[in-house]
Amino acid sequence: MNTLAWIIIVVAVVVVLWLIATYNSFIRRINRYKEAWSDIDVQLKRRYNLIPNLVSTVKGYARHEREVFERVTEARTKAMNAQSVEEQGKTENMLTGALKSLFAVSENYPQLKANENFLELQRELSDTENKIQAARRFYNTNVRDLNIKIDSFPANIIARSFKFKKREFFELEEEAAKKPVKVSF
Repeated sequence: MNTLAWIIIVVAVVVVLWLIATYNSFIRRINRYKEAWSDIDVQLKRRYNLIPNLVSTVKGYARHEREVFERVTEARTKAMNAQSVEEQGKTENMLTGALKSLFAVSENYPQLKANENFLELQRELSDTENKIQAARRFYNTNVRDLNIKIDSFPANIIARSFKFKKREFFELEEEAAKKPVKVSF
């Protein structure tokens, strides 16, 4: 065989190996993205499971705060039923605001603030919120890496060929966290 034939064979092998490596890189990134979303989902479910206990504890002390309890319950239900990442972010913001109202109400009940069960639930919820933030950062990092790979040349050719799609970031509104809680009696 002549030199030109060897060069063509070597180039073809390199191209095939590059295609395989690039495709596998996409698969790894997609699996990391799914793993990261699973981490968020676990923490959100933990949060959803804590909320009924928290509401029932506060109800025992603040029976006339029905509107606050209804808002928390409604926000929890909407968050649990969210279908997309964007919808999940919006409903989580709503739930966070409702929980802030619940904690604002608790400030008016000294016996409640001293209740050991309430304090433990508050600690667990705070710990869960921190874990959600860490999981969200991990998820968004993986989404960023996947989206960059999808946009980058020449990997974008493989992405288009195999219909790899960009993913949405899981964003929580920082403004919602900074707004003062409205409490009315």
